[in-house]
Amino acid sequence: MKQTDSVVIRVACDADAPFALQITEEMASSAKARGTGIARRPPEYVITKMQEGKAVIALTSDQRWVGFCYIETWGHGEFVANSGLIVHPDFRGKGVATAIKRRIFQLSREKYPEAKIFGLTTGLAVMKINSELGYEPVTYGELTTDEAFWAGCKSCVNFETLQSKQRKNCFCTAMLFDPAQLIETKEDQAFEIIFH
Repeated sequence: MKQTDSVVIRVACDADAPFALQITEEMASSAKARGTGIARRPPEYVITKMQEGKAVIALTSDQRWVGFCYIETWGHGEFVANSGLIVHPDFRGKGVATAIKRRIFQLSREKYPEAKIFGLTTGLAVMKINSELGYEPVTYGELTTDEAFWAGCKSCVNFETLQSKQRKNCFCTAMLFDPAQLIETKEDQAFEIIFH
């Protein structure tokens, strides 16, 4: 990244479709380089997320792709996942992933204010960002039971491990943000302020 590069992070749209192939190829390449599993998505899937306004993209001022993340809903909107976080190798280590995660989290809260937001990750950096946003590590049993979500793991190199453990755990860490807990915490804080 040059000193003159500025990065804009915004909700993706139809016009961003030409970046879909590059995004999905980088997702797969990055997972392979890390030796971790990832549910592979075709470019058409990413384009659909862009068209639905359920994705965030980061671009330079001269329209080079920098990063991406998208929203998936499960269990009739009870659960939301922020998935597919990827940053172009030239822009890693510069805070872009954190900024994208913050924006996709904000978009998820705007679109689905009562949904539990969860993620499965093997990346320490993502775990750290999730913790800063209020996610907590949870067991797989606290995640969606939606079969379509778990079917997405079939393309992961660790799918057999997940299946052999009856979807109770795998190599990914499950993390969850529950807005109901946030409300309870605020109410508890208000109670303490009034009575202490």
